[in-house]
Amino acid sequence: MLKRINWGAIFTCFAWLISLAGVVVLLSFINVKKQSVKCTEVKIIIPGADNFIEREEVDQILREDQGVLVGRKLEQINIHQIEQKLQSNPYIGFAKVYADMDGVLRIEIKQRQPVLRILNLTGQDFYIDNDGLKMPISPNFTADVLVATGNIQEVFGTRIDTLRTQLARDLYRTAQYIKRDTLWDNQIEQIVVDGKNDIELIPRVGNQRIILGTADSLDKKMKNLLMFYKKAMPQVGWETYSTINIKYTNQIVCEKRDSSLLARRAKMLSSADSINITRKVSDSLIRNSITQELDDNETVDEKPVAAVKPKPAATQPKLAASKPEVKKEQPKAENTKPAVKKEKPKVEAKKVEPAKQKSKTAEQKPEAKKTLSFAEKMAKQKADEKKKASATEKKNK
Repeated sequence: MLKRINWGAIFTCFAWLISLAGVVVLLSFINVKKQSVKCTEVKIIIPGADNFIEREEVDQILREDQGVLVGRKLEQINIHQIEQKLQSNPYIGFAKVYADMDGVLRIEIKQRQPVLRILNLTGQDFYIDNDGLKMPISPNFTADVLVATGNIQEVFGTRIDTLRTQLARDLYRTAQYIKRDTLWDNQIEQIVVDGKNDIELIPRVGNQRIILGTADSLDKKMKNLLMFYKKAMPQVGWETYSTINIKYTNQIVCEKRDSSLLARRAKMLSSADSINITRKVSDSLIRNSITQELDDNETVDEKPVAAVKPKPAATQPKLAASKPEVKKEQPKAENTKPAVKKEKPKVEAKKVEPAKQKSKTAEQKPEAKKTLSFAEKMAKQKADEKKKASATEKKNK
């Protein structure tokens, strides 16, 4: 009998019973705590950068519906009623309200995200959000989305309304497809509905009308357009066609632009290009003239520096003039003989001095030899003059 009892199932049931009892105890504790806790603060959380509704507006809605919340007990605050009141706002898609045990009331708001802006025939202006619902224009914020204009008969009735016409649903599907693809989101800037209720796409690059027709086989049509952009446009040019019809899934029908209009546009472009070229040339000439003037100023500043170089030539006459002064000092060489002879024993006595002094004496010796030879010449000249003088005196006698 004991072997037939499933002890594992018994233990699991027992564990579940314990956990449920614990949950009940915790809830009762929370309810008791909630009865005594008062609201100390209200925190409003609005994620995202597109603020169709501000925190001040949410505070005003809470005051009108619930009055002042700070200071009231949490059990006296109807959280479910606050959520319903906030979700009735046309710019709020979802609202979540909960309270902490610290008395902080938190309100998380998720805004509605528009994907398309519509301007219908009657002049009404409204958005279509991600869920395909219409929403009004906000005075606080303008969303950066595609704009659809033209023969649109969809009207905006209440604050939150569904799409009624098939054309409006096709516009919504087209806007969603373009927004999901980064290439088409950057290329397509506007949607137009013509008199035949065909959807036309206005591109940023290229001056063509892309006739889409309806949103049936939308993925196939846009892939055909992409292949046409990659293969045909680089060969024929972006200004060749005026319309590109992709409403047929198996082919693309294009309409060429008038050649005379192309010639006129080419002329207009060439004149504009010539103006730009002349401006560039004039700018380059002005820059060249400015650089030449700067170079000329630099050369003028450098000329006085070059004139300083011939200064040594001006000093040459001074050297020539100093030669006779040396000749006048020639008789003093006789008096220097004994001085030079007296210096010889000094040089011999200072043999122990460093090598630097020996080099000085070595430099002085050749100077002494020069003075002796010059003195001998002067002595000879004087002796010759004395002989001549004595000879002349003898002749006179």
